[in-house]
Amino acid sequence: MSGIFKRVEKKYLLTEAQCAELFARIEERIQPDEYSDYTISNVYFDTDCSDLIRTSMEKPPYKEKLRIRSYGTPEPEDTVFLEMKKKWDGVVYKRRVELPYGVAQSYLEEGNYPEKYDCQILREIDHMIKHYDLKPSLFLAYDRVAYVLKEDTAIRFTIDRRIRSRREKIRLSDGDAGALLYEDGRCLLEIKAPQTLPLWFAQTLAELKIFPRSFSKYGRIYEANLAG
Repeated sequence: MSGIFKRVEKKYLLTEAQCAELFARIEERIQPDEYSDYTISNVYFDTDCSDLIRTSMEKPPYKEKLRIRSYGTPEPEDTVFLEMKKKWDGVVYKRRVELPYGVAQSYLEEGNYPEKYDCQILREIDHMIKHYDLKPSLFLAYDRVAYVLKEDTAIRFTIDRRIRSRREKIRLSDGDAGALLYEDGRCLLEIKAPQTLPLWFAQTLAELKIFPRSFSKYGRIYEANLAG
């Protein structure tokens, strides 16, 4: 199975106090998403010189990433998502293919193209891997809770906590442990909408002095590693 998603994403870095105050204001108007409380694990792919993330951090109009994602630590038969994520002029386009983890690993590590799952998106991903000569670069995980607005369930927002990463043992099957990006409990709010937010929601964020910012988990970890 494959899928294509187009949406506008806004990101906000919050303290736990800000997060608690925001939820106190909006809790009557939100509800948990169908999949609401889980750990997301990712392996990001890049070149030996980290060209994709370095280009992304220069904030060009167009940028792209490739990752494999699981919900929890996968077994060989569990479904994982091989995702090509592109951003153009503030709009995110995500193209992904669902594969059994064992099949995905055989493809990514040994080059065994999964003909059984052949589709246009997988061929595009295969071209991207070969064009850039991409390799596993970073394991990144976080604990997520997800909500939707009652009045418009197409508007989804998530809170990511305990953002953590590692540069060794970067298979998804190696567990979700890693070094924390923030030791002070900061969390990341992401709002994902097909269009603009309702006025009341935008006003609530402004009243709490919660403003969007450019934020890439992979980028912040890359910067932290350079600084450290």
